[in-house]
Amino acid sequence: MTGKQIQRRLLIQGLGAAALGFPAIVPSTVFGENAPSNRINVGVIGAGRIARIHDMPETWKYDHAQVLAVCDVDSKRVEAGKALVNETYSKKLGRPWDGAVGYGDYRQMLASKDIDAVIIATPDHQHAIPTVHAVRAGKDVYLQKPAALTIAEGRYLSDAVAATDRIVQIGSQQRSLNPWPQFHRACELVRNGRIGELKHVEVGLPGDPSGPEAPQMPVPPNLDYDAWLGSTPEAYYTEMRVHPQASFDRPGWLRCEQFGAGMITGWGAHHVDTAHWGMDMEHSGPVEVWGSAQFPTSGLWDVHGTFLTHARYANGVTMDISGDFPNGVKFIGTKGWIFVTRDGGVTASDPAAGAAKGLTASDPKILTSVIGPNEVRLYRSKEQHGNWLDSIRTRKPPAAPVELGHRATSTCLVHHAAMKLKRPLKWDPKAERFIGDDEANALLSRPQRKGYSFSEAA
Repeated sequence: MTGKQIQRRLLIQGLGAAALGFPAIVPSTVFGENAPSNRINVGVIGAGRIARIHDMPETWKYDHAQVLAVCDVDSKRVEAGKALVNETYSKKLGRPWDGAVGYGDYRQMLASKDIDAVIIATPDHQHAIPTVHAVRAGKDVYLQKPAALTIAEGRYLSDAVAATDRIVQIGSQQRSLNPWPQFHRACELVRNGRIGELKHVEVGLPGDPSGPEAPQMPVPPNLDYDAWLGSTPEAYYTEMRVHPQASFDRPGWLRCEQFGAGMITGWGAHHVDTAHWGMDMEHSGPVEVWGSAQFPTSGLWDVHGTFLTHARYANGVTMDISGDFPNGVKFIGTKGWIFVTRDGGVTASDPAAGAAKGLTASDPKILTSVIGPNEVRLYRSKEQHGNWLDSIRTRKPPAAPVELGHRATSTCLVHHAAMKLKRPLKWDPKAERFIGDDEANALLSRPQRKGYSFSEAA
């Protein structure tokens, strides 16, 4: 048996990375007064764009956390991720440090007893199953949105997390005060009746452009393409379908329905979650949805383009979602309106990057209204990753628990079903089924490839 086979067997047996020479914990001089025993050791699954520019920096800035390992099915990204971690801690130490560990299989990372928690920053189709594996391995999780690829996956995910005592935070950072306190403020004002009785919500989301045909290419030797496809059907490799090999620019999978639904979930998971927060519908969804969308008729990219969908909730509030509205959320009541958006973006490609005003209202006095001590006070979180780390330490619920993330995503997917079928759909948010519509209910799930299915996740 080779040394590599021995290591793999040890990992599978759950002996942990310490038995394999896991790197020495980053010295206490890096973290000030935070003792090593009190620090949270974090592994990152998915070492691409969003992990590098957002999730890792927003985690290692806290002295009570340390990023020790990175995992990706692309070995080039594993090495680049390790280099970034080592460079960061070398700067903090003031001397060279090269203790970061890389993995090609996230299940090996989950077998390490030295890892307390993981960030999952994979493509959308690889969110739910790794999270289920992680919580069952005893790890707390920060999961990028949307929560899942399908409504059935989202329900399975939320139930699997509920069956454990693990902390799972969805990356719905509009729920935290930093960097955009205006979302919390807007929702609190709406919930306390500052625009009267809420009647209608407009959610502005962009569509995606179509793209060219993309010929088949040889799979790069550094990419485990079968593992990258995961539960989705086999499809020939072309770089435009996956991610750039020479950069960390916006990946092509974001525009392929095989791996997500497009902007309706990509950005909708943020804005619909905000809408639900202000509507007090975080644990529910619409009862009726209708609308239409334009879909490409050629080319590799096939997610929706221009669209307009409508929804009605059980309490009579209606919601429209379209790229014809300004990017953000507009709450309209009997006594005025409030519009909220990002005044800047997480990445340069964010549709709202550079927006001048994040919070406006029909009457400026609405925005200066004081919330009284006996009025509705919404959960306050300073920053999404910091809130997750605090929840890990206190075991109290985070700002964006997985059930709330699932409900926002499921609502987006109900709108997506209306786009596809182009007719009114009746939705039961409690049963999470379309009423009397087998064709629509067929969209709740997708077949999963052998080796990557939920039935094999136990």
